[in-house]
Amino acid sequence: MEFLKTISLIVAICFASFVNAQTQQQLQYAFSKSYSLEAEKKYSDAISQLTAVYAESSYEINLRLGWLQCLNADYTKSVSYYKKCIALMPVATEPLWGILKPYAAQNDWAKVEATYKNIIKIDPRNSVAHYWLGVIFYNRKDYTSAKKYLDVSLNLNPFDYDVLLMSAWTNYFLGNNSEAKTLFNKVLLSHPYDKSALDGLALIK
Repeated sequence: MEFLKTISLIVAICFASFVNAQTQQQLQYAFSKSYSLEAEKKYSDAISQLTAVYAESSYEINLRLGWLQCLNADYTKSVSYYKKCIALMPVATEPLWGILKPYAAQNDWAKVEATYKNIIKIDPRNSVAHYWLGVIFYNRKDYTSAKKYLDVSLNLNPFDYDVLLMSAWTNYFLGNNSEAKTLFNKVLLSHPYDKSALDGLALIK
């Protein structure tokens, strides 16, 4: 009797291994085919490859479908898949960067702002998130809030062109002419004939 139980257990293990191997092959094929179809801009077909092997608990499939649905301009479905990734991996910033795209495509700037803030909660020194939050507040003419975020990005990337230029203009509008002048001049070290920096310097008496 014990012998039969042992044989049954071995058979069950071998069968499970076979099924897992088959499932892995199917996943690899579906992902590989989806990349080829994406390159051909056949987004619906690429999506179909992955929905055929879909598992709600799969972070990877949901992430890939979030991206493909965004390319396919189905932003509601894209957001839905990215939200599933966020639920599956709460401390991952990857799906947060992904969900920004469909939010931006829908001009949902409140959710874009909230997403950047969520990225910063997970990754407090993320220069890119701080920069774009600075840009959002700059465009609202809330220069005090813009400076708060841009200062973090500037301290992390002191010679980055975009950060320098945005910080320079933010300081100019705050009336910090000395700091703005210094930053505009730093812009000109990397981009010697930058029109925006030259325009900014011309405004500072």
